[in-house]
Amino acid sequence: MSPNDLSLSAPRRDLRLPFGAALAAAACLAPLFLGNYALHAIIIALIFLLPAHGLNLLVGYTGLLSLAQAAFFGIGAYTSALMAVHFGTPFYLNLVTAGAIALPLGIPALRLRATSFVMCTLGFVIIGQAIAKNWIGLTRGDMGLSGIPKPYFALGPASFTISGTTSFYYLVLIIAALATLAAYLIVRSAAGRNMVAIRENETLAESVGIPTWRYKLVVFMISAAFAGLGGSVYAHYLTVVSPLTFQMYYSTTMLIIVLGGGAGTISGVIFGSVLFVGLSEALRIAPEVRMIAYGLCLLALVFWFPKGFAPLIDRFWYFLKERK
Repeated sequence: MSPNDLSLSAPRRDLRLPFGAALAAAACLAPLFLGNYALHAIIIALIFLLPAHGLNLLVGYTGLLSLAQAAFFGIGAYTSALMAVHFGTPFYLNLVTAGAIALPLGIPALRLRATSFVMCTLGFVIIGQAIAKNWIGLTRGDMGLSGIPKPYFALGPASFTISGTTSFYYLVLIIAALATLAAYLIVRSAAGRNMVAIRENETLAESVGIPTWRYKLVVFMISAAFAGLGGSVYAHYLTVVSPLTFQMYYSTTMLIIVLGGGAGTISGVIFGSVLFVGLSEALRIAPEVRMIAYGLCLLALVFWFPKGFAPLIDRFWYFLKERK
């Protein structure tokens, strides 16, 4: 047997697990090497990863284009802020309530289809911002709600507060990891396969017994819950919320994360969140080039990566899997 034959028969090493472990270690050790501003940029990216995961379940896996994520994001932020300011409730209760209160709002929207559905979800954002601006007795209008306490946990007689940037980074990292795991388990389940079937051909999926309306309703509710969770974390991190939390800029940012990173992929959404949100936040130190750099990224995406960065990420994962 020649040396060439030996090289051809050599076992291939799958490097995806070691690479993933290295990324996890880098995320855990990041505060040792990064300053507060860089950590702030990553925190914002991880916060926006939560509603992006929810939107990816809608757009990437079920085929429903929604612009309502900013509305649910704002509802979660205001719910958490009002509970914390007026009732002094602990962070984890605010987090769960913010996610749960957005659940039933998708029922009327899913009575519509296609363009009408998209316009209805846009209406959620407009109505949410109008309520936040005009219900002054509850939301204080354009002044917003300030003095929102940092997250604190009450575990029996013991309690502690998350105050510093580093400690908040680890809190958001854990929440984002759990949300990513939840999204992964959903799309890898039988329900995830039915969602893809609805995306590909809703009529055919219904003809083989898949309750399409029920699936779309549940997915929309889960997506809203993801956005509500993100809004809750956002409110406790910035300690202030205002009607700007409902602005369309947030909805378009979440949509760019999903479409730019790669709709229908978990890794693509993570990459898109870090790139489009983290880069935008990091470039605030140079406002004169911030939006130019952001716009160039979008132009490059449109011309060179029309399907997002997902194919590039898949090629990289394949390289790691097949590397000798």
